[in-house]
Amino acid sequence: MTRQEATALQDAVGDALTERREFFRTAGTHREDGSYEVSRRGADSSGNAKVFETFDGLRRLFERLPEEFTAEDVGRTGITGSRRHLLVRHFAEHPTFDCRIGSQNPLTAVKASASSDVDGSDGPPAEVRAD
Repeated sequence: MTRQEATALQDAVGDALTERREFFRTAGTHREDGSYEVSRRGADSSGNAKVFETFDGLRRLFERLPEEFTAEDVGRTGITGSRRHLLVRHFAEHPTFDCRIGSQNPLTAVKASASSDVDGSDGPPAEVRAD
């Protein structure tokens, strides 16, 4: 294999391991090293992102949150600043997490198990994809 072919193969493998999905206000990136980054859609500074060692780390955080949670609840896990609101929105936008935004002020997410008890809904709203 030539050096040029090896470089092309390396680039192809890197692309296969990296996936970025954009939602309405947030984006999630599965990175080459196995970590998962939640960021504000269209932002380019690290102040608008939170990196988890794995996607499962983000899933565990979601599972530890109460049925109805705010940025303050997310902040109790050690996450600070605007990243707390970013995560509340990401949980509501990402199809893996069965919740929706219940209130804008204060920003509150409601897990589907709690929302079906309250309003009879069948689950979170459809995903909004940015193309």
